[in-house]
Amino acid sequence: MSTAPARNIVAGRPRGFVPQQALHAAMEVFWLRGYEAATLDDLTAAMGLSRSSFYACFTSKRALLIEALQRYADQLFAALVTIARGERGGKAAVQAILTEIADPKGGVRGCFFVNTVCELGPHDNAVAGLAQAHIGRVTGLVTDLIIAAGAAPEIAAARAGAMLAIAIGATSLRKAGASPSQIETLLRQAEILFPA
Repeated sequence: MSTAPARNIVAGRPRGFVPQQALHAAMEVFWLRGYEAATLDDLTAAMGLSRSSFYACFTSKRALLIEALQRYADQLFAALVTIARGERGGKAAVQAILTEIADPKGGVRGCFFVNTVCELGPHDNAVAGLAQAHIGRVTGLVTDLIIAAGAAPEIAAARAGAMLAIAIGATSLRKAGASPSQIETLLRQAEILFPA
């Protein structure tokens, strides 16, 4: 009798799509249309999936949105951490982070995260919780940079919150048609909150 481990030769049918690519396509639909206006037909067409494959992989439209929103938040935070590590000096790092968040040249579609939180946050606890967690970790990142520049922790946290409010507000102004130069001018106002 062979002592070799048994091979699993009865495998499930391989997926004919890459879930992360499908998730990105769904995010684009949600970003352009919003959650409520995005239909299942819109999503499956963009993702290249049948309804049965959609439900097998993502279970529901809402679960898909939460997964897309979490992925977006995680990718943005990873980019912000990279920016923080790559810039010389806390002030330059903070300005680069605020610019990345506000995305002055991003056009009128706004920010996927901000759009979704504004649409669903007031009545969806999962979206609100995800938003609070994401904003909390970004605030922590900016707070650490301000503390490293010499501010007391309690002052640094308040200033980080104010700076992020400016950047997040800028994304809404951009969606309303503010020009890149207007957004950049607004972001420069955050510099007065940085320790001298």
